[in-house]
Amino acid sequence: MRVLMPVPDHDVDITEVAVPWRLLTDAGHQVIFATERAGTRPAGDPRLLTGVLFGRLGAAEEPRRFYEELTRSAEFTATVSWAELVPEEYDGLILPGGHAPGMRQYLGSEVLRRQVARFWALDRPVGAICHGVLVAARAREASTGRSLLAGRRTTCLPKYLERAAYLATAWRLGRYYRTYPAYVEDEVRAALTGPDARFERGPRVLAARGTATDDSAAFVVQDGRYLSARWPGDAYLFGRRFCALLEGGAR
Repeated sequence: MRVLMPVPDHDVDITEVAVPWRLLTDAGHQVIFATERAGTRPAGDPRLLTGVLFGRLGAAEEPRRFYEELTRSAEFTATVSWAELVPEEYDGLILPGGHAPGMRQYLGSEVLRRQVARFWALDRPVGAICHGVLVAARAREASTGRSLLAGRRTTCLPKYLERAAYLATAWRLGRYYRTYPAYVEDEVRAALTGPDARFERGPRVLAARGTATDDSAAFVVQDGRYLSARWPGDAYLFGRRFCALLEGGAR
């Protein structure tokens, strides 16, 4: 199956892109990357490769290796443009996250939001992780004008985690961990309306992450064909559950 993954030109989260890509590819699916302009070679947040602060807070060793493999792949250079997407050509959509300044190109694109809304209307699997949930929250249904997440159960980057990362690094990195003045959780909560809508924060975490063999620290929320996750620590579980959605089951 063909899975679309839109990304900005740079600063995307290493783990949230590379882990789902690796799991989907290993399962026999094709991942197509989309950038604002076709043919752009995207790049991840470089701080996450070397360690954000004193070699800490970056991506783990295996996701970094996956990312290096991804940068050598043909699909990472043969990107399609957001404006020219044909949603019907894809079986699934993943909206990855990231917090560095370059993410605003992707999180703030009206063109991309319209394309995401068109895909959403097809009732095919959509996955969003961390800041990527903002794209779905900001996109609007053509018929009602409501957020795509109105009436949905979802998670996203929890406020306590975004605040903790900012407070721990602001003395050196400024607002690197604050993509927008509003916290991601606050904006996502504001998009939720209706009796069935619910934000699910999940268990509190600060450092423990899910891995290829252990999901005990990971958390995702599935609502029909929509799957959401909180942060890079959920990426392996998120990728496996998304594969299951594509294949029509639960895992």
